[in-house]
Amino acid sequence: MSPPATDSGHINHYTPAEINGSHNDKVESSKPKVNSMLPSIPRSFDGAFIVIPPEILRRVVVASAKGFSIGAGLKGGLALFAILARFARKKPPRKEIVVTNGEVIVTALKETLRYGLFLGTFAGTFVSMDELIGALGGHRRTARWRTLLAGAVAGQSMLLTGLEAQHTSLAIYILMRAAVLATRCGIKSERFGRICKPLTWKHGDIFLMCLSSSQILSAYILNQESLPASYKSFLNKHGGKDPVILQGVKDIATGRPFSNLNAIKKYYKTVGVDVKLDPNMKVPCTIVHGNQSCSGHIVSFLIQAYKRALPVYLPVYLIPALIVHRKGLLKRPFTILAKGLIGTARSSLFLSVYCASAWMWTCFLFRLFKRCNIPMVATGTFPTGLALAIEKKSRRMEISLYCLARAIESFFTCIADAGYLPQSRTIKRADVVVFSLSTAIIMHCYAQERDVFRSKYLNVLDWVFGVPPPPCETPRCKDT
Repeated sequence: MSPPATDSGHINHYTPAEINGSHNDKVESSKPKVNSMLPSIPRSFDGAFIVIPPEILRRVVVASAKGFSIGAGLKGGLALFAILARFARKKPPRKEIVVTNGEVIVTALKETLRYGLFLGTFAGTFVSMDELIGALGGHRRTARWRTLLAGAVAGQSMLLTGLEAQHTSLAIYILMRAAVLATRCGIKSERFGRICKPLTWKHGDIFLMCLSSSQILSAYILNQESLPASYKSFLNKHGGKDPVILQGVKDIATGRPFSNLNAIKKYYKTVGVDVKLDPNMKVPCTIVHGNQSCSGHIVSFLIQAYKRALPVYLPVYLIPALIVHRKGLLKRPFTILAKGLIGTARSSLFLSVYCASAWMWTCFLFRLFKRCNIPMVATGTFPTGLALAIEKKSRRMEISLYCLARAIESFFTCIADAGYLPQSRTIKRADVVVFSLSTAIIMHCYAQERDVFRSKYLNVLDWVFGVPPPPCETPRCKDT
């Protein structure tokens, strides 16, 4: 007997006789009927197993495979460019660094696999929970909250990135993304529209970037331990200053006696500069750029910063082009690749101007007020965020939220280090809780408020999870 036709992506309504054969018709007829709330879970007559229709199984497997490909592709692509940059580096590594190239490659492969499993499991878990809840409670009855719960459960897959490793930055960033979506939903609603209206300010993304820059760059100079290790490494590379120079600026800003003037002199001698440092100096410009003038330093720094930024943005533009524009790449490869190269050049200019202006603004304020202290550092790094105006409008909010997540983490770490949040250190895996809450909001918006997503993100979500069917097309809706 052939099974009844059903909608694609939903569990078929098999009868017990169709599962077990006509031989069990009489046996089944003597039993009480199964609760009507469970019509879409086909079982054997004794309830020993559940038959999963191939459409559902296929959706789970495909979503898991696509999630794995995105996670492994992004992480692996970034790791590949980092390894290539390491091999192309002319200057030999420092003596204290004993990590070999083989160990770096093995670590990159492990991280690639972990993030692939993380996103693959997330996608598979979400689809499984979505189908299971819909089967148990009915797709139409559970439509408004099903993806909310499924997203929260799928968020636990973050544990696959490492049971001991904390991913606070990633969790806060996803929370920021969820907050943006929730805000867009609020703007649409009559009840919360007025409250959320100020958040639609035209240049709000640049303001957030300035606010984030004040915390991040201040921490880069004054308290690097408050930053995530990977982000600290990123800033040390693109900040373009040796740690001994940063320590000298920190000594002046915090009002402490100099602890490393001789180390600063030795550093400048290694680059062919003989610099004289006054132990009683009030302005650290000589420490920052030696015998160069402030304006000359900014020009030379900008050129070097642009060279450092180019390898960062090549994978950022090329890898998504292979995923998001995979079909168009075959039809018009030159157009898409040209846009990617232009985007790379533009974003590299943003990053280089951002880093150069950080030293420009601080030097300007130090010279203007003839002093250097912590408030001056925080004030001087605030207008650095104006460099975000170089970027495309569509990318500004993305970048500002990325930096805001790290600024929030750094801020609360500084507060905790000062003793104002002593209990925060005892919270275990708060990142997983925050991430699960965020993915619940995001996946709920994906199913119920699709218009709050930008098209490029919606295309990726549709490719992985499949477009959620409208409530009136579900089997339960058709049955009622």
